[in-house]
Amino acid sequence: MKRAAFHKILTILISLVWLINGLYAKVLGFVPRHQEIVARILGNDISFLAVKVIGALEICMFIWVISRKFSRLAAVMQIIIVMTMNVMEFILVPDLLLFGRMNIIIALVFVCVVYVNEFILKPKSA
Repeated sequence: MKRAAFHKILTILISLVWLINGLYAKVLGFVPRHQEIVARILGNDISFLAVKVIGALEICMFIWVISRKFSRLAAVMQIIIVMTMNVMEFILVPDLLLFGRMNIIIALVFVCVVYVNEFILKPKSA
């Protein structure tokens, strides 16, 4: 498979991670664990609204990633956001995470894929 095609496929898959987590898990509320995590960190009073806002922002990230506009900035922002969120969860709510403290490994793999896709695989002309 050509590098450019692999880059496009990875870009779509990365963007879908944001869409699924934002729309399905948070906005539509099909993964209640997310609200539990936010409630524990920010408090019950604002957890419902906060999860919906986070979900909407994740949908915005989906649009940004799939648009490929300012893709290097998008990649850096994804890496910062994912690692910040996962370090906070690792410290504050490891018992609520799907894989406990091992979630940080999944986050590291994801940010490595984002990095490789943008800074190594992306064709110079794209």
